[in-house]
Amino acid sequence: MAHAPMSAAQMRQILASRKIERVVVLGANGTMGYGSGALFTTAVPQVTFLARTKAKADEGLAAAIKQVRSPTVALRVTTGDYEHDLAAAVADADLIFEALTEDFAIKKDIFDKVEAARRDDSIVATVTSGLSINSLCEGRSDSFRRHFLGLHFFNPPNVIVGTELIAGRDTDAAIVDFVDAFSQLRLGREMIRAFDTPAFAGNRVGFKVMNECAQLAGEIGPLLADKLVGPYTGRAMTPLATVDLVGWDIHRAIVDNVYENTNDEVHETLRLPDYMAKLMEKGVLGNKTGGGFFKKEGKTRLVLDPRTGDYRPESEIALPDLDYIDQVAALHRDGRYREGMQVFLNAEGEYAKIARGVIAGYVAYAFNRVGEVTESIDGIDRIMGMGFNAAPPSVLVDTIGVRGVVDMIGEAGLAVPKVLAEAAKTGQPERFFDHPRINIGRFFVAQ
Repeated sequence: MAHAPMSAAQMRQILASRKIERVVVLGANGTMGYGSGALFTTAVPQVTFLARTKAKADEGLAAAIKQVRSPTVALRVTTGDYEHDLAAAVADADLIFEALTEDFAIKKDIFDKVEAARRDDSIVATVTSGLSINSLCEGRSDSFRRHFLGLHFFNPPNVIVGTELIAGRDTDAAIVDFVDAFSQLRLGREMIRAFDTPAFAGNRVGFKVMNECAQLAGEIGPLLADKLVGPYTGRAMTPLATVDLVGWDIHRAIVDNVYENTNDEVHETLRLPDYMAKLMEKGVLGNKTGGGFFKKEGKTRLVLDPRTGDYRPESEIALPDLDYIDQVAALHRDGRYREGMQVFLNAEGEYAKIARGVIAGYVAYAFNRVGEVTESIDGIDRIMGMGFNAAPPSVLVDTIGVRGVVDMIGEAGLAVPKVLAEAAKTGQPERFFDHPRINIGRFFVAQ
Protein backbone atom coordinates (compact mmCIF):
# COMPACT_ATOMS: atom_id res chain seq x y z
CA MET A 1 0.00 0.00 0.00
CA ALA A 2 1.33 3.44 -0.93
CA HIS A 3 2.29 5.73 1.92
CA ALA A 4 0.56 9.12 1.92
CA PRO A 5 2.61 11.99 3.37
CA MET A 6 1.41 13.05 6.81
CA SER A 7 0.18 16.56 7.47
CA ALA A 8 1.59 18.59 10.35
CA ALA A 9 -1.69 18.13 12.23
CA GLN A 10 -1.56 14.36 11.73
CA MET A 11 2.02 14.24 12.94
CA ARG A 12 1.20 16.25 16.07
CA GLN A 13 -1.66 13.88 16.83
CA ILE A 14 0.57 10.83 16.31
CA LEU A 15 3.28 12.38 18.46
CA ALA A 16 0.84 12.71 21.33
CA SER A 17 0.23 8.94 21.31
CA ARG A 18 3.45 8.11 23.18
CA LYS A 19 6.52 9.77 24.68
CA ILE A 20 10.23 9.58 24.06
CA GLU A 21 11.87 10.78 27.27
CA ARG A 22 14.74 8.31 27.66
CA VAL A 23 17.04 7.22 24.84
CA VAL A 24 19.92 4.76 25.04
CA VAL A 25 22.64 4.99 22.39
CA LEU A 26 24.67 1.80 21.87
CA GLY A 27 28.05 2.33 20.27
CA ALA A 28 28.19 5.91 21.52
CA ASN A 29 31.95 6.18 21.03
CA GLY A 30 31.64 5.92 17.23
CA THR A 31 31.10 8.95 15.01
CA MET A 32 27.53 8.00 14.15
CA GLY A 33 26.81 7.00 17.75
CA TYR A 34 27.87 10.22 19.43
CA GLY A 35 26.58 12.35 16.55
CA SER A 36 23.15 10.76 16.77
CA GLY A 37 23.25 10.95 20.55
CA ALA A 38 23.93 14.67 20.40
CA LEU A 39 20.97 15.06 18.07
CA PHE A 40 18.67 13.24 20.50
CA THR A 41 19.61 15.66 23.28
CA THR A 42 17.90 18.44 21.34
CA ALA A 43 14.55 16.72 21.92
CA VAL A 44 14.95 14.24 24.78
CA PRO A 45 15.69 15.08 28.44
CA GLN A 46 17.71 11.95 29.22
CA VAL A 47 20.15 10.22 26.86
CA THR A 48 22.48 7.43 27.94
CA PHE A 49 25.72 6.86 26.03
CA LEU A 50 26.92 3.25 26.28
CA ALA A 51 30.07 1.64 24.89
CA ARG A 52 32.35 -1.32 25.68
CA THR A 53 33.85 0.69 28.53
CA LYS A 54 32.69 3.77 30.37
CA ALA A 55 35.90 5.48 29.29
CA LYS A 56 34.92 4.91 25.64
CA ALA A 57 31.44 6.28 26.31
CA ASP A 58 33.01 9.33 27.98
CA GLU A 59 35.12 9.83 24.86
CA GLY A 60 31.92 9.76 22.83
CA LEU A 61 30.36 12.38 25.08
CA ALA A 62 33.40 14.63 24.75
CA ALA A 63 33.29 14.25 20.96
CA ALA A 64 29.56 15.03 20.89
CA ILE A 65 30.07 18.21 22.92
CA LYS A 66 32.89 19.28 20.62
CA GLN A 67 30.88 18.49 17.49
CA VAL A 68 27.74 20.49 18.33
CA ARG A 69 29.23 22.96 20.83
CA SER A 70 26.11 22.93 23.00
CA PRO A 71 25.95 22.74 26.82
CA THR A 72 22.70 20.79 26.49
CA VAL A 73 24.61 17.66 25.53
CA ALA A 74 26.57 17.50 28.79
CA LEU A 75 23.49 18.34 30.84
CA ARG A 76 21.35 15.58 29.34
CA VAL A 77 23.82 12.74 28.81
CA THR A 78 24.98 10.06 31.23
CA THR A 79 27.53 7.42 30.29
CA GLY A 80 28.18 3.76 31.04
CA ASP A 81 29.29 0.40 29.65
CA TYR A 82 27.50 -2.67 28.37
CA GLU A 83 28.51 -5.02 31.17
CA HIS A 84 27.43 -2.89 34.11
CA ASP A 85 24.84 -0.44 32.77
CA LEU A 86 23.07 -1.80 29.70
CA ALA A 87 20.35 -3.83 31.39
CA ALA A 88 19.14 -1.06 33.69
CA ALA A 89 19.40 1.66 31.03
CA VAL A 90 17.55 -0.38 28.41
CA ALA A 91 14.82 -1.36 30.88
CA ASP A 92 13.98 2.33 31.38
CA ALA A 93 14.41 3.40 27.76
CA ASP A 94 11.64 4.50 25.41
CA LEU A 95 14.01 4.25 22.43
CA ILE A 96 17.12 2.08 22.11
CA PHE A 97 19.32 3.30 19.28
CA GLU A 98 22.01 0.92 17.97
CA ALA A 99 25.03 2.43 16.25
CA LEU A 100 27.64 -0.34 16.31
CA THR A 101 29.93 -1.30 13.47
CA GLU A 102 28.36 -2.78 10.31
CA ASP A 103 28.71 -6.42 11.33
CA PHE A 104 25.79 -8.84 11.71
CA ALA A 105 27.44 -10.87 14.46
CA ILE A 106 28.28 -7.83 16.57
CA LYS A 107 24.78 -6.41 16.17
CA LYS A 108 23.19 -9.78 16.97
CA ASP A 109 25.14 -9.99 20.21
CA ILE A 110 24.02 -6.54 21.36
CA PHE A 111 20.41 -7.21 20.34
CA ASP A 112 20.47 -10.38 22.47
CA LYS A 113 21.26 -8.17 25.45
CA VAL A 114 18.67 -5.57 24.44
CA GLU A 115 15.91 -8.14 23.99
CA ALA A 116 16.56 -9.60 27.43
CA ALA A 117 16.23 -6.19 29.11
CA ARG A 118 13.82 -4.03 27.11
CA ARG A 119 10.18 -3.26 27.85
CA ASP A 120 7.66 -4.72 25.42
CA ASP A 121 6.67 -1.24 24.24
CA SER A 122 10.15 0.25 23.73
CA ILE A 123 11.31 1.11 20.21
CA VAL A 124 14.56 -0.38 18.92
CA ALA A 125 16.19 1.43 15.99
CA THR A 126 19.36 0.67 14.06
CA VAL A 127 21.37 3.29 12.21
CA THR A 128 22.76 0.68 9.80
CA SER A 129 23.69 2.13 6.43
CA GLY A 130 22.39 -0.83 4.48
CA LEU A 131 22.21 -4.16 6.29
CA SER A 132 18.85 -5.92 6.04
CA ILE A 133 16.35 -4.82 8.67
CA ASN A 134 14.49 -8.12 8.38
CA SER A 135 17.68 -10.13 8.81
CA LEU A 136 18.79 -8.09 11.81
CA CYS A 137 15.62 -8.95 13.74
CA GLU A 138 15.24 -12.52 12.46
CA GLY A 139 14.36 -14.94 15.24
CA ARG A 140 13.42 -12.17 17.67
CA SER A 141 10.22 -12.01 19.68
CA ASP A 142 7.02 -10.64 18.18
CA SER A 143 7.34 -7.57 20.39
CA PHE A 144 10.92 -6.89 19.26
CA ARG A 145 10.06 -7.26 15.57
CA ARG A 146 6.98 -5.03 15.83
CA HIS A 147 9.04 -2.27 17.45
CA PHE A 148 12.20 -2.62 15.32
CA LEU A 149 13.15 -0.45 12.34
CA GLY A 150 16.00 1.29 10.58
CA LEU A 151 16.61 4.97 11.30
CA HIS A 152 19.50 5.86 9.02
CA PHE A 153 20.96 9.27 9.81
CA PHE A 154 23.68 10.61 7.55
CA ASN A 155 26.94 11.79 9.06
CA PRO A 156 27.19 14.27 10.72
CA PRO A 157 23.54 14.25 11.84
CA ASN A 158 23.74 17.76 13.27
CA VAL A 159 24.44 19.08 9.77
CA ILE A 160 22.81 16.64 7.33
CA VAL A 161 19.04 16.39 7.81
CA GLY A 162 18.24 13.72 5.21
CA THR A 163 17.21 10.54 7.03
CA GLU A 164 15.97 7.16 5.83
CA LEU A 165 13.25 5.28 7.70
CA ILE A 166 13.16 1.56 6.92
CA ALA A 167 10.45 -0.75 8.23
CA GLY A 168 10.81 -4.50 8.46
CA ARG A 169 8.06 -6.81 7.28
CA ASP A 170 6.76 -7.11 10.87
CA THR A 171 7.23 -3.53 12.03
CA ASP A 172 4.01 -2.05 13.43
CA ALA A 173 2.77 0.67 11.05
CA ALA A 174 1.89 2.88 14.03
CA ILE A 175 5.50 2.69 15.24
CA VAL A 176 6.76 3.68 11.78
CA ASP A 177 4.40 6.66 11.70
CA PHE A 178 5.42 7.69 15.22
CA VAL A 179 9.17 7.58 14.51
CA ASP A 180 8.54 9.48 11.28
CA ALA A 181 6.58 12.20 13.08
CA PHE A 182 9.05 12.37 15.99
CA SER A 183 12.00 12.66 13.62
CA GLN A 184 10.39 15.42 11.60
CA LEU A 185 8.84 17.53 14.36
CA ARG A 186 11.32 16.98 17.19
CA LEU A 187 14.60 16.28 15.40
CA GLY A 188 14.10 18.45 12.31
CA ARG A 189 14.71 15.60 9.86
CA GLU A 190 13.83 15.35 6.17
CA MET A 191 12.36 11.85 6.27
CA ILE A 192 12.45 9.38 3.39
CA ARG A 193 10.79 5.99 3.67
CA ALA A 194 12.99 3.43 1.98
CA PHE A 195 12.46 -0.28 1.37
CA ASP A 196 14.56 -2.97 3.00
CA THR A 197 16.99 -3.48 0.13
CA PRO A 198 20.82 -3.48 0.18
CA ALA A 199 22.11 0.01 1.06
CA PHE A 200 18.50 1.30 0.98
CA ALA A 201 18.01 4.33 -1.31
CA GLY A 202 20.66 7.00 -0.76
CA ASN A 203 23.71 4.77 -0.48
CA ARG A 204 22.49 2.51 -3.27
CA VAL A 205 22.47 5.42 -5.70
CA GLY A 206 25.13 7.67 -4.18
CA PHE A 207 27.85 5.06 -3.72
CA LYS A 208 27.26 3.72 -7.21
CA VAL A 209 28.39 7.11 -8.52
CA MET A 210 31.35 7.30 -6.14
CA ASN A 211 32.51 3.78 -7.00
CA GLU A 212 32.18 4.48 -10.71
CA CYS A 213 34.44 7.49 -10.21
CA ALA A 214 36.88 5.33 -8.24
CA GLN A 215 36.97 2.91 -11.18
CA LEU A 216 37.49 5.86 -13.51
CA ALA A 217 40.35 7.11 -11.33
CA GLY A 218 42.18 3.87 -12.03
CA GLU A 219 42.17 4.82 -15.71
CA ILE A 220 42.63 8.60 -15.77
CA GLY A 221 43.76 9.44 -12.23
CA PRO A 222 41.85 10.77 -9.21
CA LEU A 223 42.46 14.46 -9.94
CA LEU A 224 40.91 14.36 -13.40
CA ALA A 225 38.09 12.04 -12.31
CA ASP A 226 37.07 14.42 -9.51
CA LYS A 227 37.38 17.42 -11.82
CA LEU A 228 35.05 15.81 -14.38
CA VAL A 229 32.37 14.96 -11.81
CA GLY A 230 32.88 18.05 -9.72
CA PRO A 231 30.68 20.79 -8.25
CA TYR A 232 29.59 22.06 -11.66
CA THR A 233 27.58 18.83 -12.08
CA GLY A 234 25.57 19.68 -8.95
CA ARG A 235 27.38 18.37 -5.87
CA ALA A 236 28.92 20.06 -2.86
CA MET A 237 31.87 17.67 -2.57
CA THR A 238 33.61 15.74 -5.33
CA PRO A 239 33.07 11.95 -5.34
CA LEU A 240 36.58 10.79 -4.46
CA ALA A 241 37.06 13.43 -1.77
CA THR A 242 33.80 12.09 -0.33
CA VAL A 243 35.15 8.53 -0.34
CA ASP A 244 38.22 9.77 1.55
CA LEU A 245 36.01 11.54 4.07
CA VAL A 246 33.65 8.59 4.57
CA GLY A 247 36.53 6.12 4.74
CA TRP A 248 37.57 3.49 2.22
CA ASP A 249 36.50 0.74 4.62
CA ILE A 250 32.97 2.14 4.90
CA HIS A 251 32.84 2.64 1.14
CA ARG A 252 33.91 -0.96 0.60
CA ALA A 253 31.34 -2.32 3.07
CA ILE A 254 28.54 -0.52 1.24
CA VAL A 255 29.51 -1.33 -2.35
CA ASP A 256 30.40 -4.94 -1.49
CA ASN A 257 26.99 -5.35 0.13
CA VAL A 258 25.23 -4.05 -2.97
CA TYR A 259 27.46 -5.98 -5.38
CA GLU A 260 26.98 -9.27 -3.55
CA ASN A 261 23.24 -8.94 -2.97
CA THR A 262 21.93 -7.35 -6.16
CA ASN A 263 22.28 -7.94 -9.88
CA ASP A 264 20.96 -4.86 -11.63
CA GLU A 265 21.67 -3.35 -15.03
CA VAL A 266 24.97 -1.69 -13.99
CA HIS A 267 26.21 -4.37 -11.62
CA GLU A 268 29.90 -4.01 -12.49
CA THR A 269 29.99 -0.34 -11.51
CA LEU A 270 29.57 -1.57 -7.91
CA ARG A 271 32.70 -3.75 -7.97
CA LEU A 272 35.41 -2.28 -5.76
CA PRO A 273 38.50 -1.47 -7.88
CA ASP A 274 41.36 -3.92 -7.35
CA TYR A 275 43.84 -1.13 -6.63
CA MET A 276 41.69 0.06 -3.72
CA ALA A 277 41.57 -3.43 -2.22
CA LYS A 278 45.37 -3.76 -2.49
CA LEU A 279 45.99 -0.35 -0.94
CA MET A 280 43.56 -1.09 1.88
CA GLU A 281 45.66 -4.15 2.73
CA LYS A 282 48.52 -1.69 3.26
CA GLY A 283 46.42 0.44 5.60
CA VAL A 284 45.08 3.11 3.24
CA LEU A 285 41.59 4.07 4.44
CA GLY A 286 41.21 7.71 3.44
CA ASN A 287 41.36 10.72 5.73
CA LYS A 288 41.27 8.62 8.90
CA THR A 289 44.70 7.18 8.00
CA GLY A 290 46.15 10.44 6.70
CA GLY A 291 45.27 10.01 3.06
CA GLY A 292 43.43 8.13 0.36
CA PHE A 293 42.95 9.50 -3.12
CA PHE A 294 44.31 12.77 -1.75
CA LYS A 295 46.40 13.80 1.24
CA LYS A 296 48.17 16.85 2.58
CA GLU A 297 51.82 17.42 3.39
CA GLY A 298 51.89 20.81 4.99
CA LYS A 299 50.07 23.05 2.56
CA THR A 300 50.77 20.80 -0.43
CA ARG A 301 47.96 18.62 -1.71
CA LEU A 302 49.14 15.25 -2.98
CA VAL A 303 47.31 12.98 -5.41
CA LEU A 304 47.40 9.19 -5.46
CA ASP A 305 48.73 7.31 -8.48
CA PRO A 306 46.49 4.21 -8.40
CA ARG A 307 48.96 2.20 -10.50
CA THR A 308 51.91 2.59 -8.12
CA GLY A 309 50.35 3.65 -4.81
CA ASP A 310 52.66 6.67 -4.77
CA TYR A 311 51.64 10.32 -4.39
CA ARG A 312 52.50 13.35 -6.49
CA PRO A 313 51.92 17.05 -5.81
CA GLU A 314 48.75 18.24 -7.49
CA SER A 315 50.72 21.08 -9.10
CA GLU A 316 52.80 18.57 -11.06
CA ILE A 317 49.80 16.87 -12.68
CA ALA A 318 48.82 18.25 -16.07
CA LEU A 319 45.11 18.25 -16.89
CA PRO A 320 43.60 18.39 -20.38
CA ASP A 321 41.73 21.42 -21.68
CA LEU A 322 38.50 21.57 -19.67
CA ASP A 323 37.46 25.16 -20.39
CA TYR A 324 33.82 24.14 -20.60
CA ILE A 325 33.82 23.50 -16.83
CA ASP A 326 34.77 27.11 -16.11
CA GLN A 327 32.01 28.27 -18.47
CA VAL A 328 29.43 26.12 -16.70
CA ALA A 329 30.63 27.25 -13.27
CA ALA A 330 30.44 30.92 -14.26
CA LEU A 331 26.84 30.53 -15.42
CA HIS A 332 25.92 28.67 -12.23
CA ARG A 333 27.37 31.47 -10.12
CA ASP A 334 24.96 33.84 -11.86
CA GLY A 335 22.02 31.53 -11.20
CA ARG A 336 21.79 30.57 -14.87
CA TYR A 337 21.63 26.86 -14.19
CA ARG A 338 19.83 25.78 -17.34
CA GLU A 339 22.25 27.68 -19.54
CA GLY A 340 25.15 26.17 -17.65
CA MET A 341 23.90 22.63 -18.11
CA GLN A 342 23.34 23.27 -21.80
CA VAL A 343 27.03 24.13 -22.09
CA PHE A 344 27.77 20.83 -20.33
CA LEU A 345 25.40 18.94 -22.62
CA ASN A 346 27.00 20.35 -25.77
CA ALA A 347 30.66 20.37 -24.68
CA GLU A 348 32.97 18.59 -27.12
CA GLY A 349 35.81 16.20 -26.42
CA GLU A 350 36.30 12.79 -24.84
CA TYR A 351 36.43 14.06 -21.27
CA ALA A 352 33.17 15.97 -21.48
CA LYS A 353 31.64 12.78 -22.87
CA ILE A 354 33.03 10.79 -19.92
CA ALA A 355 31.52 13.29 -17.47
CA ARG A 356 28.15 13.13 -19.21
CA GLY A 357 28.30 9.34 -19.03
CA VAL A 358 28.65 9.40 -15.24
CA ILE A 359 25.82 11.91 -14.80
CA ALA A 360 23.63 10.04 -17.30
CA GLY A 361 24.28 6.85 -15.35
CA TYR A 362 23.34 8.57 -12.09
CA VAL A 363 20.00 9.80 -13.46
CA ALA A 364 19.11 6.55 -15.23
CA TYR A 365 20.09 4.38 -12.27
CA ALA A 366 18.02 6.48 -9.88
CA PHE A 367 14.89 6.41 -12.02
CA ASN A 368 15.28 2.67 -12.56
CA ARG A 369 15.35 2.08 -8.79
CA VAL A 370 11.85 3.52 -8.29
CA GLY A 371 9.64 0.77 -6.93
CA GLU A 372 12.68 -1.12 -5.70
CA VAL A 373 14.23 1.21 -3.11
CA THR A 374 11.46 3.80 -2.69
CA GLU A 375 7.85 4.19 -3.79
CA SER A 376 8.62 7.13 -6.09
CA ILE A 377 11.48 9.20 -7.46
CA ASP A 378 10.64 11.79 -4.81
CA GLY A 379 12.25 9.69 -2.09
CA ILE A 380 15.47 9.24 -4.06
CA ASP A 381 15.46 12.93 -4.98
CA ARG A 382 15.16 14.07 -1.38
CA ILE A 383 17.75 11.70 0.08
CA MET A 384 20.27 12.61 -2.60
CA GLY A 385 19.59 16.29 -2.08
CA MET A 386 19.36 16.36 1.71
CA GLY A 387 21.55 13.35 2.50
CA PHE A 388 24.37 13.68 -0.05
CA ASN A 389 23.96 17.40 -0.83
CA ALA A 390 23.97 16.46 -4.50
CA ALA A 391 21.56 17.64 -7.17
CA PRO A 392 18.63 15.21 -7.12
CA PRO A 393 18.12 13.24 -10.34
CA SER A 394 14.89 15.10 -11.06
CA VAL A 395 16.62 18.45 -10.63
CA LEU A 396 19.12 17.45 -13.30
CA VAL A 397 16.30 16.33 -15.60
CA ASP A 398 14.50 19.65 -15.13
CA THR A 399 17.69 21.70 -15.48
CA ILE A 400 19.14 19.91 -18.50
CA GLY A 401 15.75 19.24 -20.06
CA VAL A 402 14.20 15.82 -20.43
CA ARG A 403 15.07 15.51 -24.11
CA GLY A 404 18.66 16.45 -23.41
CA VAL A 405 18.82 13.88 -20.61
CA VAL A 406 17.39 11.18 -22.86
CA ASP A 407 20.02 12.03 -25.50
CA MET A 408 22.74 11.99 -22.83
CA ILE A 409 21.65 8.57 -21.55
CA GLY A 410 21.61 7.28 -25.12
CA GLU A 411 25.10 8.70 -25.75
CA ALA A 412 26.30 6.74 -22.72
CA GLY A 413 24.89 3.54 -24.20
CA LEU A 414 22.39 3.08 -21.37
CA ALA A 415 18.73 2.16 -21.49
CA VAL A 416 16.43 5.14 -21.06
CA PRO A 417 13.97 4.76 -18.15
CA LYS A 418 10.41 4.51 -19.45
CA VAL A 419 9.15 7.54 -17.55
CA LEU A 420 11.82 9.74 -19.11
CA ALA A 421 11.29 8.36 -22.60
CA GLU A 422 7.56 9.04 -22.27
CA ALA A 423 8.14 12.56 -20.95
CA ALA A 424 10.46 13.32 -23.86
CA LYS A 425 7.66 12.32 -26.27
CA THR A 426 4.71 14.01 -24.57
CA GLY A 427 6.30 16.91 -22.71
CA GLN A 428 4.58 15.73 -19.53
CA PRO A 429 5.24 16.23 -16.74
CA GLU A 430 6.70 19.65 -17.37
CA ARG A 431 8.71 19.34 -14.15
CA PHE A 432 9.80 16.34 -12.12
CA PHE A 433 11.01 18.21 -9.03
CA ASP A 434 8.73 20.51 -7.04
CA HIS A 435 9.51 20.99 -3.36
CA PRO A 436 8.65 24.27 -1.64
CA ARG A 437 11.31 23.71 1.05
CA ILE A 438 14.22 22.96 -1.29
CA ASN A 439 15.82 25.63 -3.47
CA ILE A 440 17.63 23.95 -6.37
CA GLY A 441 20.24 26.72 -6.34
CA ARG A 442 21.82 25.11 -3.27
CA PHE A 443 23.11 22.30 -5.46
CA PHE A 444 24.97 24.49 -7.95
CA VAL A 445 26.77 27.01 -5.76
CA ALA A 446 29.96 25.15 -4.73
CA GLN A 447 32.73 25.80 -7.27
